Amino acid sequence: MLDSSWLWIVFTVIAAAAQTVRNATQRELTAKLGTVGATHVRFLFGFPFAFVFLAAVMTALGQEPPRPPLVFWPWVIVGALAQVAATALMLAAMNDRSFVVVYAYIKTEPVQVALFGLVFLGDMVTPGMAAAILIATAGVVIMALKPGTSSDSKATLLGLAAGAMFALSAVGFRGAILRLGGPSYVMAATVTVVVGLLLQSVLLSFYLRLRNPDVLAAIVRAWQPSLFAGFMGAFASQFWFLAFALATAASVRTLALVEVLFAQAISRFVFKQATTPREAVGIVLIVIGVVLLLWAQ
Repeated sequence: MLDSSWLWIVFTVIAAAAQTVRNATQRELTAKLGTVGATHVRFLFGFPFAFVFLAAVMTALGQEPPRPPLVFWPWVIVGALAQVAATALMLAAMNDRSFVVVYAYIKTEPVQVALFGLVFLGDMVTPGMAAAILIATAGVVIMALKPGTSSDSKATLLGLAAGAMFALSAVGFRGAILRLGGPSYVMAATVTVVVGLLLQSVLLSFYLRLRNPDVLAAIVRAWQPSLFAGFMGAFASQFWFLAFALATAASVRTLALVEVLFAQAISRFVFKQATTPREAVGIVLIVIGVVLLLWAQ
C-alpha cells in the first residue's frame, strides 16, 4: 500500500504546475481589470469550482463535511487575508520596472514560512531541511538577480512583503486544516479551500462594490478568461492544501520552487531560449535543494 505521507510530493508538483498556468492567465487579466480585479478573479471564479471539488470528495468518500470548530476560524481568516494581500502585491509588482528584483525577494518565501511555521505551528525544521531551504532559495535568487539588475528600496520591500504574506497564508491554511481534523485529510483540505475562497470572494466583492463597481462589471465582461483563471486557481489550491495536510508548509513551499524549473524548461524547449551559465548554476542549486529536502524527510 502507498504510504500517504509521501503523496505531498505529488500534490505539490501538480499544484506548482497549475499555479504556473494560473499566474500567466492572471497577468494578462491585470491589463484589463487592474491589480485588485485580477486578484479577485482567482477567488470569485475559483469558488464554484472548489464547491464542485467538495461535492466530488463527499461523493467519493461517502462523508459529510465536518463542522468547523471555533479554533478553525482564526487560522483560515489569517490564511485568506494574507493570500489576498500577497496576490495583490505580486500582481502590482508585475507592472514595476524592478519586477525581477521583486520576484527574487518573493521567492524567499520558503525561508519565511519555515520561521512562521516554527513559531505559530511548532513545525520543526531539521538541519537537513534548513540547508535544503537555503540552497534552493539561493538558486532562485541567483537566477532572478542578473548582473546589472537595478534595485531600490521599494522593490526590496515589495518583494519581502509579498513573500511574507505568502508565507503567512501557507501557515494559516495549514493551521486551519490541522484544526479541522476529521477522519480524512482530503475532506479537511477541501473544506478549508471552500471556506477560504468564500471568505476571499465575499471580502473582495464587497470592497469593489464600495470602491470601484466598474471593475466588477469588467470582471463579468471578461468571464471567459476569468473562468479559466478561476478554475486553475481552485485546482492549484486544492493540491496545495492536500500537500499542507501531509507535510509542513516549509517543505511544501520549498518543493514548490520546481515551478521555476517548469518556467525554465518552457523557455528552453518551447521558445528556444538558451540557458545562461548563471541560470544553470541556479538550476543546479534548486535541484540540489529539492533532493536534499526529500532526503531529509
